[in-house]
Formats: sequence, structure tokens, C-alpha cells
Amino acid sequence: MILEIVSPEATLFKGEVTSVALPGVNGEFQMLNNHAPIVSLLTKGNIKINAQKINIDKEFISQFKKVNEQTFWLPINSGTIEMNENKVIVLAD
Repeated sequence: MILEIVSPEATLFKGEVTSVALPGVNGEFQMLNNHAPIVSLLTKGNIKINAQKINIDKEFISQFKKVNEQTFWLPINSGTIEMNENKVIVLAD
């Protein structure tokens, strides 16, 4: 699935991922390939990105925390998420 993370300043990440875990207002939830369509609010926490290969622009790499070669975390304060047709768009603050 395709994940796109957009902040007010720029698109922080866009790429193919195997899963993404998000801090929802009712608790953390994870989405995998072909997840059902969803729109949700996000709260303070970490977006956890898992992929075979993660390419983050050098300009934004300092905002991410590297867990291992296939996992990165991005701390956010709030946001919204939409998943539709195997594309996840996160509007993060």
C-alpha cells in the first residue's frame, strides 16, 4: 500500500509500505495491505512505518526515529487519516 504523510510545511514521506500503526483517539490501530476504507482522527503519539525499503528525504530524516532498517517512527501531536483503495493519507501536525 502507499503511505503519504503530509504536514503543514511539506510532504514528509511518500512510499510503498507493508504496514502502518497510528495513534487513534480510541487507541493505536494498524493497517495492512487492502485494509477497509477508513477515516479517523489521530492524537499525540507515533506513526510507526514498516516497509521492505524506506526512503526518507534527507531534509526530513531528522524528524523520524529509526528503529531498524525496516521500521521508522514519526512523532505527531494530532492529525487525521484516510485509507481508501490501498492508499493511506495522513495529515499530521
